[in-house]
Amino acid sequence: MKITIKRSDFDRMYEYALEQRPDEACGLIAGVEEDGVRRIEKVYLLTNIDHTNEHFSIDPREHLASVKDMRANGLQPLGNWHSHPETPSRPSEEDKRLANDSNASYLILSLAEEGHPVLNSFHVEGPAEARVSEKEELIILEDA
Repeated sequence: MKITIKRSDFDRMYEYALEQRPDEACGLIAGVEEDGVRRIEKVYLLTNIDHTNEHFSIDPREHLASVKDMRANGLQPLGNWHSHPETPSRPSEEDKRLANDSNASYLILSLAEEGHPVLNSFHVEGPAEARVSEKEELIILEDA
């Protein structure tokens, strides 16, 4: 799967993730899927109600409001994103265990190297006890 995101949305995620440190930042991604390409049209910056740097839980009210906004704007839910304040941009064992939607894209933004954010997208599938992640092709598009 190929997935695209606008530079301005990447920048918003990065700034939000920096603000949320030392906790993980999180949110949802929405857009359209055409010809095997997922195009992110909107990024939602949501509250990590766990307030920890090891995992995240999205505020249920914010999650519902985001889904309603997606529907109102004709967007599909494409997955979620979260930051890794101190570790690389790859799914942890817990990330894989909690990745319950095999159709979703899971974006991880690493802040491990100061001033050099790394964003990757992953597809996760398989039974809970043996989930595997596969990196998706992620393209950051310059805004028009």
